[in-house]
Amino acid sequence: MYIRVIWRTPHTTTGITTAVSDVFQRQALVGLGNCFSGLIQGIEYYSKNPSQKVTGIIHENLCDYTIHDIDFVCGFDVAKNKVGTPLMNAIYESPNMVDWIAKDDMPKTDAMIYESPLLDGVGIWVENKINPLTSTKTIEQLTTEAKQIIKDTGVEIIVSYLPVGSDKVTEFWAQICLDTNTAFVNCIPSFIASDEAWAKKFQEKNVPCIGDDIKGQVGATIVHRTLAKLCSDRGTKIEKTYQINVGGNTDFLNMKEQDRLVSKRISKTESVQSQLKERLDDDQIYVGPSDFIPFLGNTKLMFMRIEGRQWANIPYNMEVRLEVDDKANSAGIVIDAIRLAKIALDRKIGGPIKSASAYLMKHPIEQTSDVEAKANCEKFVANE
Repeated sequence: MYIRVIWRTPHTTTGITTAVSDVFQRQALVGLGNCFSGLIQGIEYYSKNPSQKVTGIIHENLCDYTIHDIDFVCGFDVAKNKVGTPLMNAIYESPNMVDWIAKDDMPKTDAMIYESPLLDGVGIWVENKINPLTSTKTIEQLTTEAKQIIKDTGVEIIVSYLPVGSDKVTEFWAQICLDTNTAFVNCIPSFIASDEAWAKKFQEKNVPCIGDDIKGQVGATIVHRTLAKLCSDRGTKIEKTYQINVGGNTDFLNMKEQDRLVSKRISKTESVQSQLKERLDDDQIYVGPSDFIPFLGNTKLMFMRIEGRQWANIPYNMEVRLEVDDKANSAGIVIDAIRLAKIALDRKIGGPIKSASAYLMKHPIEQTSDVEAKANCEKFVANE
């Protein structure tokens, strides 16, 4: 039986909720870009089409939590056109370009966007696009404000989709999570859940974290690592491989700044290397974002090649071209990460959630095959 749930927040003045459970997961969103816009609009899409089967999702139901049991109560950003505005307006502000649901058709809530510290969150290529506000507040003031907002809105989980290279801002929000006993889902390649020192902090505070660097549903790296493992498991010797990605949103524009790409390349490269029986030399593997092509918008193109040898030392090669909507590709995975973080909170499990991180993230604290990661994740859900 399909049970319809109309999405709402506890502050909304419109909307009726019918659910398996009245327990909603209260989220704070950090970095209100295209990824969050796609996630929020996607949930509303299914709310408006209750007879349509929820496609593009691994688990429709996780311990009685559906995609409609997620409650976005506040957000944090640095852009002038987003800070101080309602969340449902902010997700449509430039340079965001997701428009699956008309702005006027989105439910109205009192969830607001508040100021995040800038630190290293905006790169030189995107500064003019994002137009960050000039803050008059100290880090200490912003820290105090963030903690109070989290308390006042009842936030349980902070989800970060900050731009690649935002290491200092990511650490700021990781510390906020520790200080407020709030779960952390880190969708970018700034290493928290996979860093031994940070992992220990979350373990000692018994606060769950899932990370780092979200995999796409059928993304470039998940396809690359799957095919690389297939070739390796079938007894061939992979000699060299590359993965080239291009896109037209601010994510790709930001990654034109090579200094911000260090952790991203590590994350994607290790995700592929971990699936091989024999590690490739560094100069025989290239995995990473390559360029920004404005007219592609949210379309992401991946070009992958594997070269190797099989029986009798005979060479072979394969090439793959993948085209996806970058934000839909991400939303179908983070929707599970959020609910798994909530399950960990319910069960009072802290530290990196290794099974969820290995299955949903490119750079978990422990790499496994995707088959093993899925099995371990299902065991976690079943509480085995």
